[in-house]
Amino acid sequence: MDTKLLARIGAAVFVGIAVAMTLVQMREEPAARPEAAREVWVPDGDPLPAQLRACAEMGELALSNADCRAAWAEKRRRFFGVDHPEAYSGLDTSAQPLMEILPSHEQRGED
Repeated sequence: MDTKLLARIGAAVFVGIAVAMTLVQMREEPAARPEAAREVWVPDGDPLPAQLRACAEMGELALSNADCRAAWAEKRRRFFGVDHPEAYSGLDTSAQPLMEILPSHEQRGED
């Protein structure tokens, strides 16, 4: 038997099997997808998670909100396990920028 003829017969059989398997797969009913488990939040009396969720929904406006900054500071304090309350108490607005602290000749780069 000629090798070219044998290769053509093999290719035809392969294509026939592929077509038959495709038709069988198309006739089957799709399997029902299981519903994703729903997450239900049950409040435990701690207002911090609700405040953090509200801040997350505010988007960029939360950056200028003092309540959100305080909630984030409390979350950091709890996460890092700091015992004293003044640690991570939010942004310190009394701190001066570095440019105001340096003498004027150092700001311009003069010697």
